[in-house]
Amino acid sequence: MSRLIRVAVVQAAPVAFDRERTIEKVRTLAVEAAGSGLQLIVFPEAFVSGYPRGLDFGVKVGSRTPEGRELFRRYFESAVDVPGPAVDLLGAAAREANAFLVIGVIERSGGTLYCSVLFFDPAGALLGKHRKLMPTAAERLIWGQGDGSTMPVFDTPVGRAGAVMCGENYMPMLRMHMYARGIEVYCAPTADDRETWLSTMRHIALEGRCFVLGCNQYARRSDYPADYPAIQGDDPSTVMSRGGSCIVDPLGRVLAGPAFDGPAILEAELDLNEIARGKFDLDVAGHYARPDVFRLMVNEAATPAVVRGSHDAEWK
Repeated sequence: MSRLIRVAVVQAAPVAFDRERTIEKVRTLAVEAAGSGLQLIVFPEAFVSGYPRGLDFGVKVGSRTPEGRELFRRYFESAVDVPGPAVDLLGAAAREANAFLVIGVIERSGGTLYCSVLFFDPAGALLGKHRKLMPTAAERLIWGQGDGSTMPVFDTPVGRAGAVMCGENYMPMLRMHMYARGIEVYCAPTADDRETWLSTMRHIALEGRCFVLGCNQYARRSDYPADYPAIQGDDPSTVMSRGGSCIVDPLGRVLAGPAFDGPAILEAELDLNEIARGKFDLDVAGHYARPDVFRLMVNEAATPAVVRGSHDAEWK
């Protein structure tokens, strides 16, 4: 039985710190991509509304500056409430494109920001989200940690799809969890533009016998506010993120990319039957596993800081 789907990764830049203009750009790019019959469209990590590349938010060990706090406030104000009006607009973009939409956003919850991925169906409904489990290095200054309650794989007409972001892809146990969930379309929004990223995407495709869609921003200094105090300086032509987006099949073959020369929409036709062909000799969560020797335990429960109600038994 034919299981062909058409997918794209959108390598572009948001209008940093401007949520509304970025969402309008998402709508424009999604509709453009969908014009060639695409069924699933992936946008980069932190696309709404910006990956704060080059900022230190005034932090040194033992001190924070008033200027850094104000910069964080601006970033916080441009973030997305889930659910909320911005989510409704993103859903409308998915509906107008008539495609599944996977997009990185900066999510605001209480006083904390999370680096999240939102999933929308072609009718514009929010299917769910994934919060980055472990922000990398200085990202921990500005983003909280997700928990096991947002590590979904969605069973959709375009395959079983989920997302793992940027440095999370170097967490072997998270990858194993996704493989055990039967992921077929492994979306990897990222901010990593190093040469090694393609090697990572090819390894994951081979390891999980799944299609991997790596998606990064291509951004110049001109895509950021004029008063953005980046270490890269103020030359509008400076490349802040050079992309490297790609699409890889279950045997590690590169179907599209990597793109390093500018904004791009990379497209590919995926034959989901390639997954079963690949798992003939390697299914790391099945016949190639050794649960008598190695087992992974996953806590998928939410872990809020405050639990309301009567919990006397928990304190005995």
